[in-house]
Amino acid sequence: MALQLVSLPFLYSKSFSFTNNVHTSQEIRTIMIKTKPIFCAQPIEQQSVTSDRDKYWDYDYMMSLRSDQDDTYLHKTRVEELKKNVKHLMDNELEGSIAKLELIDAVERLGVSYHFEEDIKKSINNANRFLDVEDLHTVALRFRLLRQHGHDVPQDIFKSFQDEEGKFRSSLCEDVKGMLSLYEASYLGFEDENLMDEAKDFTTDHLKYPKGNISPTLLKKISHSLETPLHWRIPRVEARWYIDIYESEENMIPALLELAKLDYNMVQAAHKKEIGNVSKWWVDLGLKNHLSFLRDRMMTNFIWFTGMIFEPQFGRCREELTKLMILLSVVDDMYDGYGSLEELQLFTEAVERWDVKAMEQLPLYMKILYMALLDTNNNICYEIMKEHDYDIVTHQKKAWVGLCKAFFSEAKWDHQGHNPTSTEGMDDIGAHSIGVVISLIIHCYFFTTKNITKEAIEYLENVPSLIYDTAMILRLADSLVASTAELWRGSIYCYTHELGVSEKVAREHIRQVITDTWKKLNKAGLAQPQYQFGEPFIRAIINQCRIAECFLRGEGHNLMSMIVDPIPLKKN
Repeated sequence: MALQLVSLPFLYSKSFSFTNNVHTSQEIRTIMIKTKPIFCAQPIEQQSVTSDRDKYWDYDYMMSLRSDQDDTYLHKTRVEELKKNVKHLMDNELEGSIAKLELIDAVERLGVSYHFEEDIKKSINNANRFLDVEDLHTVALRFRLLRQHGHDVPQDIFKSFQDEEGKFRSSLCEDVKGMLSLYEASYLGFEDENLMDEAKDFTTDHLKYPKGNISPTLLKKISHSLETPLHWRIPRVEARWYIDIYESEENMIPALLELAKLDYNMVQAAHKKEIGNVSKWWVDLGLKNHLSFLRDRMMTNFIWFTGMIFEPQFGRCREELTKLMILLSVVDDMYDGYGSLEELQLFTEAVERWDVKAMEQLPLYMKILYMALLDTNNNICYEIMKEHDYDIVTHQKKAWVGLCKAFFSEAKWDHQGHNPTSTEGMDDIGAHSIGVVISLIIHCYFFTTKNITKEAIEYLENVPSLIYDTAMILRLADSLVASTAELWRGSIYCYTHELGVSEKVAREHIRQVITDTWKKLNKAGLAQPQYQFGEPFIRAIINQCRIAECFLRGEGHNLMSMIVDPIPLKKN
């Protein structure tokens, strides 16, 4: 069933062991989590687990996590002062100017844009009026910011930088800063935007060997971007990296840098408190004591949702999504080779009934899991009903029924030794991955939206492109990190088996499909219905794909740093 991405194999815990293996023609390090091998997309180096990181897998420690109240109060006071200073700077910069655009870009990359949402929205809306031909850096930066914020800016604004033959002018290579901005902008292209594809190829080729006298800071930014474009990076991880880079920028604003550092640590402290809350819930739930097959993913699931939506005001969203994902993972493990087909059919039918009485025919281990499933969902339903006067139980039931039916279908494949066709593999995306994504996204909607509407929920349940494309990327990325035991029913097997190609060719093909799907996702993010979903909600959806990209590059350890490592602060 392969929820490999959510398993976060790149993080270290006491139960992890490491062995070297050769998988086809590629050198891949196998990471064993109990009995299930999971393959990284890239080799990762063995590293020792420090005692500081190791304690984050101890539940007694996690439940004790609390922030220092005195430091928190002092930091909050200072943050409020710095916010006023930065807001003053934003108000005084000329609308549409490069200084204003660069300030907005820095605020967003440093992870503090949630403090200035209305100011940024106003400035972005005004920037849409300033589309005259200027230097490459200004045009490309404005294009990227506008598309990031849902404005459908035409690609034609870059035609002024092409020659008579329709190719980008070679003289642009001397403007390295502008080339980097164009490179980043190109990743917000849509399907069939050939000009944006040409921009990507042109800038990628020339940024590998930049011309002229380039500052060390710009060289670091180029290397970082060629490795992973900004649009594909997890905002919270990017914020930590960019804080160090911004310190050496020529136009660095001290107040903004200080705000970013203090805010990063304060948000991290809030995340640690949430870890304590979820840890207590998980220990009290007691499933570990009764279900021998489950893999303990409490911490790893929480880290996933921290990458998905990090802002402190969405702490409850992270906690509740973590609980749901833990249960989903346990249910997935049960269907994935532990329960007999007869037992799994009974469990699926019980979920369809969504009633305590339905568990009478279940074996004891399933009764415990079924009760945990109902209790957790009912508690979430109660909180939503209390806060929003909206009953979500029908939507919860629909999501879980769809998931369990998809899990059961795959379990039957497994028991029957059925080799799926590529068509069946893609249908699996529609059933399994979309079911997972819909469940998480709808609950994310509940916890990030003030005015919940039935129409908006039904729109999401009907699987718009935004959700389908997200599910597609997650499922295909999942195939690229799947274990050997899971490869036979994944997308890689479908292509190698039906088309008679090597695994290497199949992997390259899937990687290209992921890249093409990003273009569809870019467009889908702009196609907002009348329900006007908020930007935090849309970002949370797309951030799941960014997390997948992080794993494909073997950089999952960066997610752990979001929780473990605060930024050292200078003492006054």
